[in-house]
Amino acid sequence: MANNIFLAATEARSGKSALLPGMMRMLMASVSRVGFFRPVINEVRPGWEDQSINVVLEHFEPSISYDDAHGCTLKTAQELMQSGRQAELFDIIINKYNVIKSRHDFILCDGTNYRGQDPALEMELNMELAVNLAAPMLLVVSGKDKSTAEIGKHVQTIIESCLDKGIDVVGCIINKAEDDLSLSSLRLKTPAALPVFIIPERGELYLPTVADVKRWLGGSVICGEKNLRALADNYVVAAMEVGNFLPKIKEGSLIITPGDRNDIILGCIAARQSGNYPEISGIVLTGGLLPHENVLNLLNGLDPETMPPVVSVEDATAEAIQKTRDIHGQLGVDDNARIDLAIRDFNRSIDRDLLGRRLIASKSTQVTPKMFEFMLMEQAAKDVQRVVLPEGHCDRILRAASILLRRGVANIVLLGPEDEVKTRAKACGVDLKWVEIIDPTHSAMTKDFIARYMELRQGKGISEEAARERMLDTTYFGTMMVHEGLADAMVSGAENTTAHTIRPAFEFIKTKPGISVVSSVFLMCLRDRVLVYGDCAVNPNPDSKQLAEIALSSAETARIFGVDPRVAMLSYSTGSSGKGEDVDRIIEATRLARQLIAEKQLNLPLEGPLQYDAAVDPGVAATKMPNSEVAGKATVFIFPDLNTGNNTYKAVQRTAGAVAIGPILQGLRKPVNDLSRGCTVDDIVNTVAITAIQAQAEKGAIV
Repeated sequence: MANNIFLAATEARSGKSALLPGMMRMLMASVSRVGFFRPVINEVRPGWEDQSINVVLEHFEPSISYDDAHGCTLKTAQELMQSGRQAELFDIIINKYNVIKSRHDFILCDGTNYRGQDPALEMELNMELAVNLAAPMLLVVSGKDKSTAEIGKHVQTIIESCLDKGIDVVGCIINKAEDDLSLSSLRLKTPAALPVFIIPERGELYLPTVADVKRWLGGSVICGEKNLRALADNYVVAAMEVGNFLPKIKEGSLIITPGDRNDIILGCIAARQSGNYPEISGIVLTGGLLPHENVLNLLNGLDPETMPPVVSVEDATAEAIQKTRDIHGQLGVDDNARIDLAIRDFNRSIDRDLLGRRLIASKSTQVTPKMFEFMLMEQAAKDVQRVVLPEGHCDRILRAASILLRRGVANIVLLGPEDEVKTRAKACGVDLKWVEIIDPTHSAMTKDFIARYMELRQGKGISEEAARERMLDTTYFGTMMVHEGLADAMVSGAENTTAHTIRPAFEFIKTKPGISVVSSVFLMCLRDRVLVYGDCAVNPNPDSKQLAEIALSSAETARIFGVDPRVAMLSYSTGSSGKGEDVDRIIEATRLARQLIAEKQLNLPLEGPLQYDAAVDPGVAATKMPNSEVAGKATVFIFPDLNTGNNTYKAVQRTAGAVAIGPILQGLRKPVNDLSRGCTVDDIVNTVAITAIQAQAEKGAIV
């Protein structure tokens, strides 16, 4: 099978660009180096570069420059084809394609967007491009404003046309479909092995933003710059008296009016502030006219967080309206919320395993950090878990919660005073519509939690007053939710100390049967693989028994996250080459670990003592410990103490450019994980995904 795919729309406004994030996410979860290439792009206006290329380069980070990511413009392609110079056209495109091909394992090729004057010529061009790039084709058909019969006929015809030209069609996506459209109703007579997928319409993915309108009309921002990402759902021309105009406003309306209509401008702002009218997306002032200086002073004095954008353009009102008809809504680089939404819709509607099998001949053994991150998100989303975040007032937590929900990674519960949490969320521009917020000081659960805590800690002589104080603490409250099965997992530590985060878990969640020690690992994402380091964060000086348990816990954690565990018990000596108390401790730990492996009847290669070079380098291993199942190919590294482990993971992180994900706590009955107080929003997102996957494993969802 080919090492590329050609995503081809069959008509204008198919919504193909909104499928790109989902396609890239799917491919990057299976292939190490995914490239992106647009053979033909539309003419580029100043400040209006190809948005599909920019979105892919920004959000998926392939090692490609903007100039390398496209072949030529549609105008050039049409001129060459119409003058009989197709060979010259394909030489240009294939030469640029080969630059991408030389550096990547798989390439997603993105066809034209049908913004020219000849749709039939564009379809012909796309088919010729697919043939010349030896790329199987994935077709995108729009279901918008079409009957079931029309959709079925169109799909049937276009597939037959491609097959007649000898193109390998790997599938067809019917995008922007009505909710009741089904495959059975289409009555297609396509080959049985050719999958057809249906993605329901979600209009907000295809609307232009006020920023798009501003750029398209060559406007300048008067005020409200922070809200330029608002979606323009419809255009309303305000030419009548304000009292007659206000009833015409709809949710998301972009108001277009001459720049000297101070009454309309003030009426729009008042309507927005009053809450009795739908919320507009913005105002376009035409004719190069500006409001009266006093009106400008009033506008500039309003809250910039809530002020709708006001844009001034030189065009007259009629010309501005005419130009807006040509604006194609498309995902932009900073459209994070809509990109996550597009990925979520793609994942829900597309059988990625089926499509992936048809696209990808074989999976690379390499795993890049970005690929591993995507794998985490994919795994967490397969069986969504309920994760409680006790630090509901923290801006980073709020932003991460929004991302997690949009990506469908976890169902989030935030703890804290509801008004305070919502106020912080609004200030951060975060929508908490689907997030549950619980305030322990007012929750009906608190009374039961107090009684339960006293029961669990009765041997410690805890008073009711002390128990109440504990349960009003959001970390204790969140941990009790996990203990009682009201949440699947907890993540904290963005503002709390590590000790405060994990103390409640030690008190009443406790360790798994047969495990006496809670430990940790870091997932070390190197350039081409993922290694597991333990314990680098919790136990200062583990004894032999604890090291043996840490080894088995770390191997299990590795397995949960898709790393085939081969365990190296590290020391300054390999085999019997060295002597000393520290070496003896590792020898005993290795013996005890093997004993546990035998008792549990596990298939787990484990070797020790090993020096790091013998564990990771096949050449050194061949000399120091030949014929070992682990030496030279270890994936799980157990350090003899915290001093060694913590310094080693940081050295590898800083000098090898590795991404260190963790610490991930292991050994607890239910998952609780700690964040660094310096964590970023991305760190929080990754940790929640990891914790959700641990919760899946506890329930047996990962085998």
